[in-house]
Parts: sequence; C-alpha cells; structure tokens
Amino acid sequence: MAERADTTRELAEKLVLAGVGAVALTAERADALAEELAARGMMGREEARSLIEELIGRWRNETVRLGERTGSGLAGLFRELGLVTRGEVEELELRVAQVEHRLRLVESGPAPPA
Repeated sequence: MAERADTTRELAEKLVLAGVGAVALTAERADALAEELAARGMMGREEARSLIEELIGRWRNETVRLGERTGSGLAGLFRELGLVTRGEVEELELRVAQVEHRLRLVESGPAPPA
C-alpha cells in the first residue's frame, strides 16, 4: 500500500512539474490540476491541492537559489575577467563628480595675495 502511495506521489509530482514548466502556476490552473488528479482516482482533491502547493513552493525556492548561485558565479567570473559592475561604475562616477566640484571651488576661489 505504501509503495502505491509513493508511486502515486511520484506521478503527481511529475504531472505538476510538467504543468508548471517555466511559468508560474496560477491558482486556477492548480485547482484544475488537483481536480484532474482527483478525477483519475490518484488522490483526494485536498491532498492533491496540498501536494501541488508544496511542489510549487519547492520549485520557487529552487528557482531563487539557482538565480543566487548564477548571480554569484557571474560576479566571480566578471571579477576574474577584470570587469566591473554597474554599481562600481556609478560609485566612481559620483566620486569623479565630487572631485570635479571641489576642483571648481578651488579654481574659482579668491586669488592668492601677490
């Protein structure tokens, strides 16, 4: 009996992941998928809905983690290649603007006594 439940759960997971694809699963689509699983007699509607919500949560967490890993990997690669980030460029632009402003103040100040 436990083996059948595991097989059913695996099949349900595959169906959900196939239904999710690369887009977020809408609440309406999740309900339809739960209805389909219940209609096939694989599990109860509420059990199917709970499983779908669990799988969506795991999928979203994995997506976030993958994005973080990819971002940090790219940042390391950029540093290794000697590339700078947009934030670093903006920081340098601000510092240059500050230096230019100070230089203008010094240049326009009172002339030193002769």
